[in-house]
Amino acid sequence: MTDALSRRLDARDWLLADGATGTTLFNMGLGPGDAPELWNVAHPAHVRALHEGPVAAGSDLFLTNSFGGNASRLRLHGAQLRVAELNRAAAEIGRDVADRDGRGVLVAGSMGPTGDIMEPLGSLTAGLAVEMFHEQAEALRDGGADVLWVETISAPEEFRAAAEAARLAGMPWCGTMSFDTAGRTMMGVTSADLVALTDRLAHPPVAFGANCGVGASDLLRTVLGMAAQGAERPIIAKGNAGVPKLVDGSIRYDGTPDLMADYAVLARDCGARIIGGCCGTTPEHLRRMRAALEETSPGARPKLETITARLGALSSAADGTEPDAPRPERRRGRRR
Repeated sequence: MTDALSRRLDARDWLLADGATGTTLFNMGLGPGDAPELWNVAHPAHVRALHEGPVAAGSDLFLTNSFGGNASRLRLHGAQLRVAELNRAAAEIGRDVADRDGRGVLVAGSMGPTGDIMEPLGSLTAGLAVEMFHEQAEALRDGGADVLWVETISAPEEFRAAAEAARLAGMPWCGTMSFDTAGRTMMGVTSADLVALTDRLAHPPVAFGANCGVGASDLLRTVLGMAAQGAERPIIAKGNAGVPKLVDGSIRYDGTPDLMADYAVLARDCGARIIGGCCGTTPEHLRRMRAALEETSPGARPKLETITARLGALSSAADGTEPDAPRPERRRGRRR
């Protein structure tokens, strides 16, 4: 029998994912530098409310509060020995919220990057990366996640390690990269590179795509690049709600619900089948996104000029897929 996400995709043209985790938790009182994953045990009611918002807004799936739940990231908070506890709690909270809704909402176990640079540029070995992701994957599985959701990845080696971890855990998975450096990931991966990478994996994702980045227009350019490669797997678009701005000493995203509604429709027309938001995306954004997707008939694949006219300018003139485009130098150091 196929997994729950594949069955849902077989039955529907598109699915609505959730919105921001960090933005929502910061608004609930999470402090800068604090580990959100600790709240799965310390403040489960807040995490429950985090998920109840998107579900009430019409999301078909949501991500667990476990983005930084691997041993490397938790070590920064002295919690590296609590990986199983915190991830299982994250999935259990999500499972309960989804089951209480009654619509068959899917729980996606969020797995973010380790924060370390992999060999040969850094010290993280492939074996250790697989081990850390596998530990997290098994806990999310045991807590009731329907699918693993590997997100905001930059390096192909880390993407492959997460795929192997999902295979070892016997779990279906989805994977997204963040294309935030002139159309490439921080480690130089292009939209075309990601399509080729997923095609070569022994345990490929159910769906793949892009999340976060530098703006909705840039993200949709990346989605167009994936669709242009003839990608057979469903494409994910999970863009930020506009761009961040400093307002009264705090970061606010300037994307309105109406802008995100336009983004959702354009994402579908670009070829995405799982559409959601990332940083700054609230339940109100999601309500408008779902209404727009339900009320607007599918259209022709939009041109970049149409996307930028409706969502704003691109941050770079090119996306790195042009013939003879130079590859950026890979960066050293830790992700922030």
